This record gives sequence, structure tokens and C-alpha cells, in this order.
Amino acid sequence: MTRRRVISSGSDYEETYAYARAVVVGDRVYVSGTTGFDYATMTISDDVAEQADQCLTTIDAALREAGGSIADVVRVRYLLPDGTDFAACGPVLRRWFGEVRPAATMMVAGLLDPRMKIEIEAEAVLDL
Repeated sequence: MTRRRVISSGSDYEETYAYARAVVVGDRVYVSGTTGFDYATMTISDDVAEQADQCLTTIDAALREAGGSIADVVRVRYLLPDGTDFAACGPVLRRWFGEVRPAATMMVAGLLDPRMKIEIEAEAVLDL
């Protein structure tokens, strides 16, 4: 039987909407769509690139709690309400994923809160 473990970032959204920041099953880590909120302070920047950096900081923290890191990401999905904002995220994404080079998809979609300019979802495989 494969063990399942949930990881929380402490976000109120996780409690309200009944989900986990990440779920670990065996050597796989599935990280929920993560927005640019700093969940410790529940603040969010107006800048899409800063939001992307905060998303990846939160994702990396969840992966570290799972026993991995951003280097273990094999799949990433970017959701933005305004597709033209994606170009501004390029330097941030290169800093986080320049060596990792995960499979990726960018989608234009409405997000829950109008302050959210990007949401990032990731999947990782741990080297156990």
C-alpha cells in the first residue's frame, strides 16, 4: 500500500476549500495551484513577477518539507488571467527552473481573487 502524506502551507484557503498545499504519494509530490500570496502575512504584491517568485518560494518550501526541492520538479503549469503578463515572469522562471527544465504549460484562466496575477502548479519526483 502506498503511503499518502499531506503538506500544508498554513493558508486559510487550504482550510476553507479543503485541499492541501501538496500531497506526497511514494516518490511523487503533487503541489496544488499556488498563488503569489505570502501565506504567513496573507499579503500579495501587485507585480506579476514578484507574485511568480512568491509562488515558487511557497512551492519550494512544500517540496523541501516533502524531502525534495524545486530541482525535483518534472511538470509545471502556469495559469494567468492575462497572458501578456507571462513575459514579465521569464527572468523569475529562468532563475528557478533554468537548470531544471520541467515540462510546462501556460494557460489563460480566471483566478479566484482579482489580486492574483499568476497561479503555479507543480509535480515532482523525489530521488529516494
